[in-house]
Amino acid sequence: MAVSFIILAAGQGTRMNSERPKVLHELAGAPLLAHAMATADRQSPERLVVVTGHGGAEVAAVARGLNPDVQVVEQAEQLGTAHAVLQAEPALRGARGDAIVLYGDTPFISDATIAAMLRARARHDVVVLGFEAADPARYGRLVVEGADLTRIVEWKDATEAERSLTLCNSGVICADAGVLMALVAEVGNDNAAGEYYLPDIVALARARGMSAGVVTCDEAETLGINTRAELAAAEAAFQSRARAEALENGVSLIAPETIHFAFDTVIGRDAVVGPNVVFGPGVTVESGAEIRAFCHLEGCHVSQGAQVGPFARLRPGAELAEGARVGNFVEIKNAVLDAGAKVNHLSYIGDAHVGEAANIGAGTVTCNYDGVSKHRTEIGARAFIGSDTMLVAPVRVGAGAMTASGSVITADVPADAMAVGRARQVNKEGFARRLFEKLRAAKGGK
Repeated sequence: MAVSFIILAAGQGTRMNSERPKVLHELAGAPLLAHAMATADRQSPERLVVVTGHGGAEVAAVARGLNPDVQVVEQAEQLGTAHAVLQAEPALRGARGDAIVLYGDTPFISDATIAAMLRARARHDVVVLGFEAADPARYGRLVVEGADLTRIVEWKDATEAERSLTLCNSGVICADAGVLMALVAEVGNDNAAGEYYLPDIVALARARGMSAGVVTCDEAETLGINTRAELAAAEAAFQSRARAEALENGVSLIAPETIHFAFDTVIGRDAVVGPNVVFGPGVTVESGAEIRAFCHLEGCHVSQGAQVGPFARLRPGAELAEGARVGNFVEIKNAVLDAGAKVNHLSYIGDAHVGEAANIGAGTVTCNYDGVSKHRTEIGARAFIGSDTMLVAPVRVGAGAMTASGSVITADVPADAMAVGRARQVNKEGFARRLFEKLRAAKGGK
């Protein structure tokens, strides 16, 4: 079934008290807009349209970065939700099937709810997503008779009987794409705000002899973000759900309440995650891997049986093969560790390839940046890098080679060779005693 999506992302979000457009504030490591776009993308839409307004150029750039096929249109004046949807008409012209209106600040609409709305279109010309509100407050109310939605009434216009209703309007609407555009084109602005309201299409549809219906979802799905407090509440809700899903999928979380997931974190069954671990965007942890306490991972891949931490940082481009080990206070960036490689203590490995079963001693640094460009370090299989080695890239250490502790390696090391890059030790007999006597005497004379 062909379906298109219109995501409204034009609002300024003044209650966020921010220079940044509201839909670009982040939830679980991604802009709010990314969550709405992901909901649409999972349906393999025929067309995806994002309507921008405040901060339009910035929002458009983010939208195109998330999906190069997105069509971006501008609502130059914010004249209401129906007016915003109408801006998408040229982009949807000739589209087959249905169109669904989503909101860039409403990140939790589920795939199941989208599927239910599309199924309901077999019975109704217009389908509205509603929810039973614990505190209906000033939400618009959905008035139904049997299976039919008869009208949407705004709180300020509702009678006391209508205000007592708890079935509320989420704003999400589904209809045939052509019908939707025909209806929003008829919406007027004869109201106190002088705006064109999307819910008015229900009355217009019924006046044409069309039917309207309601699909309901949990209130949590309809949470819209308007303030920093609501953003924090949404983050807490996301994390709670992500932790529950991980546990349900066979991941061991030692202290679930302390673990922070990103919107796209993938963790395989039988993986173990210790306390106070933070997953940034773009992390995959395979089955049976272990992430120990106080680690931070972003843009990386951890293979089966690998072990990370405690107190380790994996940055974008880090790739750990099966059985690799990254220990405490180690940072890995844009580097591949082959199977069984070990970097156990206090080291930085950046822009590098570490071969199978190689051992990187404590305090090793790949000196990858010359102030202008990054350079790579290649370490062969079964190599042994002595503690406190500085590998000045570009440099290659051959398979089975060794570096002496405390070395500065500036040239390639052949396979099976040992490289020593340090000054020869000289012992000066009695010098330490004489020096300390001199220093103490000087101090006592002051």
